[in-house]
Amino acid sequence: MAGYPDRAGSLAALDAVASGGAGVIELGVPYGDAVADGPVIVEAGKAALANGFGLAETIALAGEFIGTHADAPPVALMTYLNPMMRLGFPRVAALAAEAGVSGFIVPDLPPDSPMTDRWLAESEPLGIDTVFLAAPTSTPERLAALGARSRGFLYVVSSLGVTGERDELAAGLAGLVERVREHTTLPVVVGFGVGTPEQAAEVAKIADGVVVGSAIVRRQGEPVVLGAFVRELVAGVRGA
Repeated sequence: MAGYPDRAGSLAALDAVASGGAGVIELGVPYGDAVADGPVIVEAGKAALANGFGLAETIALAGEFIGTHADAPPVALMTYLNPMMRLGFPRVAALAAEAGVSGFIVPDLPPDSPMTDRWLAESEPLGIDTVFLAAPTSTPERLAALGARSRGFLYVVSSLGVTGERDELAAGLAGLVERVREHTTLPVVVGFGVGTPEQAAEVAKIADGVVVGSAIVRRQGEPVVLGAFVRELVAGVRGA
């Protein structure tokens, strides 16, 4: 989460995650109506908003991190449609491209709306990927649309509900991943509810990548602890 616990702390967390071996960094943008996020990320977002962070500040933070790390992994911003519309699609795309941001993950951006067409018209020419999310309830028609529009990878929401750590992985996850693969040649990445190295390893057996969010944010104020945790996650995924 950008701006949590403060600007310096979030930069230290980015460094810890990169040093820990993460292949891609998903950097959360603070937003007051983050409907897809669970309590850990919501509370971190509130603190970051109080620190004056929003979409523009997050892009600037990402740019500082990328600019000072020659070997930085790709950075994708997790945000919502409203902050992008407020700042304006042309400006968001231009700022992100200048900062070196690789992509956007936007949970409330549908694949088949004029708004999406407008955003992609600004972002795609600048080489910015937009990652769409597939849910357990997505129909075959919806999966086909998501697969056609997504770039970089296709994000599979492992279970209904908000982000957060869960005791067990969702039943039927393997079948969901198989259904999604029928509609895309992109890497299939699973998130929501993955919080331990053991769970990450299990997901890595059926998917091309794993997203861990809340468990990372929960450790974000302790970079040394965070770096060690990321190394455990990476070891689990690579050993799957």
